[in-house]
Amino acid sequence: MLIPAARLLPLILLPLLVTGEDPVAVFGTTVVIPSGLKGDIYHLPRNIESLRELARLQPQGSIYTTSLNVPPQDFLIGFPGVSKRFEWFAIDYSGKFWIENPGLYRFRLVSDDGAMLYIDGELVADNDGVHPPEVRLASRRLAGGMHTIHVPYFQGPGSTVALMLEIAGPGEQPRIFSTEEFKPPPNPETWRFSTPEALPAADPDLPRVHPERIAGPEELKKKKKKR
Repeated sequence: MLIPAARLLPLILLPLLVTGEDPVAVFGTTVVIPSGLKGDIYHLPRNIESLRELARLQPQGSIYTTSLNVPPQDFLIGFPGVSKRFEWFAIDYSGKFWIENPGLYRFRLVSDDGAMLYIDGELVADNDGVHPPEVRLASRRLAGGMHTIHVPYFQGPGSTVALMLEIAGPGEQPRIFSTEEFKPPPNPETWRFSTPEALPAADPDLPRVHPERIAGPEELKKKKKKR
């Protein structure tokens, strides 16, 4: 049974930050994005330690997004709830993306807790398990045309949440992966791809250091008291 949109609201919106900015979408929205990623939501029994246990569970609803860009942050300012849950849930993302320039693509996956990255059904980055924000790097030579992407993610015990996926093509700087950037052309049947080039020596691995954690309101109060 799908979760009503009203009950999914805590999952969809980032609470107001101390800066007073408006809420922004993080893990997704209930509005269908045909060319985006679909995320199936799961409620997890406590003490699950691996994404592989999702196979025996049933999804409780779905959300949609074009990118995975939740930097490490205190759950009090960015931790989503699933039907008022603040921990022990999973989101299983899947979708397709189009490669215009064939070549070697580098990926950077950051998560707290577990996440995995599958490209065309092959596991290329394994960040599974219960852990603080950790980084996994991967690279894969991609032919021109359509490819599939699958990113299962789960959050165990609080108090930090994070899920980010970056990409860099041949000769490119890393940026957040977005299905908006990797859409197929209007007439993919007539598209002619350039000849794949070897990865230039100047293209290093993506940085392994994860982003700094954003402090929550309670932590900020403690800092002010110490001054």
